[in-house]
Amino acid sequence: MNRPNIIFYFADQQRWDTVTPSLTPSLTELANEGVKFTNCFTCQPVCGPARACLQTGQYATQNRSYWNGIALNPDIKPLASYFNDAGYDTAYIGKWHLASDRYPGIGIHCENSSIPKDRQGDYKYVRAADVLEFTSHGYDGYVFDQDGNKLEFKGYRADCINDYALEYVDNHDDNKPFFMFVSQLEPHHQNDRRCYEGYKPTVESYKNYPIPEDLSFLKGDYNKCYPDYISAINRLDYNVGRLVEKLKEKGIYDNTIIIYTSDHGSHFKTRNLEYKRSSHDSCTHIPLIIKGGKFLGGKVRQDVVSLIDLPATLLDFAGIDIPDSYAGTSLQSDVERDHAFIQISESQVGRAIRTKDYLYSVRAVGIGYIKWRAKFYFEDYLYDVNKDPHQRTNLVKSKQYKAVRAKLREQLKTQMVDIGETKPIILPALFSRKK
Repeated sequence: MNRPNIIFYFADQQRWDTVTPSLTPSLTELANEGVKFTNCFTCQPVCGPARACLQTGQYATQNRSYWNGIALNPDIKPLASYFNDAGYDTAYIGKWHLASDRYPGIGIHCENSSIPKDRQGDYKYVRAADVLEFTSHGYDGYVFDQDGNKLEFKGYRADCINDYALEYVDNHDDNKPFFMFVSQLEPHHQNDRRCYEGYKPTVESYKNYPIPEDLSFLKGDYNKCYPDYISAINRLDYNVGRLVEKLKEKGIYDNTIIIYTSDHGSHFKTRNLEYKRSSHDSCTHIPLIIKGGKFLGGKVRQDVVSLIDLPATLLDFAGIDIPDSYAGTSLQSDVERDHAFIQISESQVGRAIRTKDYLYSVRAVGIGYIKWRAKFYFEDYLYDVNKDPHQRTNLVKSKQYKAVRAKLREQLKTQMVDIGETKPIILPALFSRKK
């Protein structure tokens, strides 16, 4: 069996609607060769928990990394271990965000230092920082290798992270398959500077780039930030193209599966006071392109899929048995889900389901940074996404949609119980949120 190489290329905070022929020609070409998924949704719209879901195949409440700052659960066999056991070489490059403990002064903290060996997710080759936005800005910074050696880089961060991926492909022994996880930080905002940082030579050319309609009717910081955001995505695309060219140069492109997606999107402070941690499509709807395996021919899939399906899909690509503990289903199978399940933490204790027709979400009373689950929830949002794709009108108290809410309520309860949560009590909305 000629086992394929597998590359998982991961953006951070990239919206689903930013993959276009003019902005992302490399991704468009990849989609023309593979499959573009138009209805992929994250299972947790915040960095660390979304990454934990990918590395464990389990929802955040199952793997217990339900907040940023909870290290990967050592009792759960990580994704890379399955590939190691199957004879693959494994590599992780970029932002990890799964090694540091939550509370200051307690546990292990490596936000800007090397990641301890036992917290590297069992990847054998590492060029990473736990919190890359703490060890770099849009330009210049440093990461660490698997032995803790500091590696400084100069230039635009997305270029430099991609350079480590090119270096790995260049030096890899082609007699053995590899699984490489490339975790870019772009287009995520730079935390300490409170802004997005695009590729300087192109930012100005995007100053009049159209603002998405789901943002433009609300107050936010998109007018200030969108040119840098779009510039960063364009540069990510450039780097995907560089990686494709390297694979072709090495003669291994046809035997390499490439998956491109993001942890979540960005609503640019329109739905709450920051960019994510909301049930709205603007931060849960993510791009997904797969080239290779059964995903060939330039097709478009419109069925609902979830980020939680990707760990199972990755193992399936390699012919590795999918463990029973995995919550998702391989996208190579004939099984289609009727909804994506979303857990929301930190900003709230929230749960949501997104079907092809509706977004329905609930939230508990209290602060999400203090608790991560609840017994009682209140209905929070309902959108008819066919009639209202930009989610302008909250129908959570609409009498016309009473039966729809009842059906979705039971569907959400069943989903929560299925993954080990206590069956919740969901009460009618206290009031109707306007955004």
